[in-house]
Amino acid sequence: MSELIQQVQRLAELLGPNVYLQAVVIAFAFIVFGKVADWVLSRMIGRIVKRSKTDIDDKLVALLHRPIFQSFVLLGLGLATQRVGMAETPEFITLGILKTIAIAVWYSLFRNITTLAVQVAKHRTDSKLVQSGVLQLSQTVIKVILFALAVYFVFIAWHIEVTAWLASAGIVGLALSFAAKDTLSNLFAGVSIIADAPYKYGDFIILDSGERGIVTHIGLRSTRLLTRDDVEITIPNGIIGNGKIINETGGPSEKHRIRTAVGVAYGSDIDHVIATLEQVAVNHAEICEIPAPRVRFRRFGESSLDFELLCWIGQPVDRGRLQHELNCAVYKAFAAKEIEIPFPQQDLHVRTMAAASGSTK
Repeated sequence: MSELIQQVQRLAELLGPNVYLQAVVIAFAFIVFGKVADWVLSRMIGRIVKRSKTDIDDKLVALLHRPIFQSFVLLGLGLATQRVGMAETPEFITLGILKTIAIAVWYSLFRNITTLAVQVAKHRTDSKLVQSGVLQLSQTVIKVILFALAVYFVFIAWHIEVTAWLASAGIVGLALSFAAKDTLSNLFAGVSIIADAPYKYGDFIILDSGERGIVTHIGLRSTRLLTRDDVEITIPNGIIGNGKIINETGGPSEKHRIRTAVGVAYGSDIDHVIATLEQVAVNHAEICEIPAPRVRFRRFGESSLDFELLCWIGQPVDRGRLQHELNCAVYKAFAAKEIEIPFPQQDLHVRTMAAASGSTK
């Protein structure tokens, strides 16, 4: 590029001593170069990328051709300004404006490329990563960094001392961090939750504080749950990040196991009890066949033989309703099969003692 600039300047000098004519020729030459570069990019390279199976490269070429042409034009105007030899202040202002426009052009380009990359990632990345908000967070962070870099280069273009501004920003940031430490705590916890993804939108979770519900929103400051009472709870991410989270929808499957405990009287036929409990689970339409229901003889209780029916359901959110239906079905099945469900009882034996001998009247 430097050799190209020198060649253009030498050609402009051949036109004579008129610096204004030389400046016009330099500006016109770079406009022509910009048109040629735009044509090469949009026509020749555009034809090549159209042969690919994806349209990503087509969109990228469409984003590039205008900034490249504008950059050649701005470069030509800058060289023309230097060739004219204006006074120091007007030249400084003109070059500063041209540099600022160039920075804005390339900032807009990289911002659009970031948006394009996120859109592509949404279609090609695992859905959990999209639902957790990691892509949106990454896009926001990249845009903030690009904006900060653009401001930094604008300062350099206008010869503004950046060190003092950075020191002032550090002092202000320190003061704000002390004033909004709870908000920052929630913010960093939200970033950790989005990055680590202990749960996602639609999961059924139980918090350490006892709240239980479906995740309806995951934000940088808070998470919202919809309970079974149709009450929405907003919990700051700082609380969630420092507590234990039980994700009943997590794991390789959303299935959830429920347990129905029941006791039968001593002397009952335990094989008959096991078969009856298994049949209750099999007859229920919403109990999963795989894994199959099973019955366990847990312990010898004080007044009963304690059994437990273990079966799987499709979603944790249905646990309360299906537990109720299984309890009703077990009670009816035991009544029909004449299996006794005992209640706790104690036998009290009263023992009398003989009167003491040799008692006096």
